[in-house]
Amino acid sequence: MKANQRASKPDSPYAWARLAAALALLTLGGAGMYALVVALPPVQAEFHATRADASLPYALTMIGFGVGGVLMGRLGDRFGVVVPALAGSISLGLGFIAAGHAQDLLQFNLAQGLLIGFLGTSGTFAPLVADIAHWFERRRGVAVAIVMSGNYFAGMLWPPVLQYFFELIGWRETFTAVGIFCIAAMLPLTLILRRKLPSWEVFHGESFSREENQTPLGVNPHRLQILLCIAGLACCVAMSMPQVHMVAYCGDLGYAAARGAEMLSLMFGAGIVSRFAFGWIADHVGPLRTLLLGAALQAVALALFLPFDGLVALYVVSALFGLFQGGLVPTYPLIVRAFFPPRESGVRTGTVLMATLFGMALGGWMPGWIFDLTGSYRAAFVNGIAWNLVTTGIAMFLVLRARRMPASAPRYSGAAAPPAA
Repeated sequence: MKANQRASKPDSPYAWARLAAALALLTLGGAGMYALVVALPPVQAEFHATRADASLPYALTMIGFGVGGVLMGRLGDRFGVVVPALAGSISLGLGFIAAGHAQDLLQFNLAQGLLIGFLGTSGTFAPLVADIAHWFERRRGVAVAIVMSGNYFAGMLWPPVLQYFFELIGWRETFTAVGIFCIAAMLPLTLILRRKLPSWEVFHGESFSREENQTPLGVNPHRLQILLCIAGLACCVAMSMPQVHMVAYCGDLGYAAARGAEMLSLMFGAGIVSRFAFGWIADHVGPLRTLLLGAALQAVALALFLPFDGLVALYVVSALFGLFQGGLVPTYPLIVRAFFPPRESGVRTGTVLMATLFGMALGGWMPGWIFDLTGSYRAAFVNGIAWNLVTTGIAMFLVLRARRMPASAPRYSGAAAPPAA
């Protein structure tokens, strides 16, 4: 029993094995985010839909993904992460199978929004991120950055694989095969997550007093949650502008669409590097300072799109943008882990990540609306910078609050955790 408890401690070899399983689950579960991006043309043709109607399943998937993350986070807090991971894996697989057999667009929308988004992908994102934060103390920032790179790995893996099989056997058959594969591959991975920390009952029991719910920043917990949600929404409104509109922007400048796609690939590749780098930074200076650094650097990268529109310059700026923005979102789970009781981390992490997803949705739509009004993306970049300054201001406020708090103020990060500011 004692040997098992030692093996289950934070930073143990088992913790790293658990991290590897969580990363694999996020990468496989990310199929729900990217499948429709590739399937949009054949789905539109299959159901004789307009482009707007064919785009609706993606929007429903992302909304379901965000809202479902709160529910799945709550389940993880109450019963342990294996429950949402198991439910998400099964729902994701059934969702793909149902979408592959949909007879009309309504059925397809329900499969995407409810099974794939709300119950599927959501179960393999926020709960796993929150769980991994419990299993590391010395390298918590790096561990969270690694696990959250799963959605970037999914973005690199799934589109070319799906496109290949769409052309080979058709989109319906591919969706069905992906559903079966996800269930077969993901269920064994969830078994690795069954082990609990020796302190899990303390973290997740009912022993927390009212005083323990006070944050060391001296801010009401609900207000701090709201501030983090606003910061997450604002930074992702700014973040999504280049990610969603880069190909169209390049076309407006007279460059081939393939160049824009290459810039996107470069951006996401640099984003993976960014997540590792920012995780390391968070381990050394704390998540609040890391959030402030990332927000400031993202604003700089967005500003660089304004004076530089040459082809080589756009490649360079795209790479810089990926390096600067990729590490932003992982700081939010680290802040939640540092300043809220561990038993609340799943639902609070899910809530903040839901705000970031809503920010991505809003930030993807708003530049197009601004472009229709102005005939240019220039004002859209300025709009992104303005939203980014909201995040920067909130991060600065929280850093200043942390500096004013006494060193003896309680935190929930563990004795070996990095400085919370």
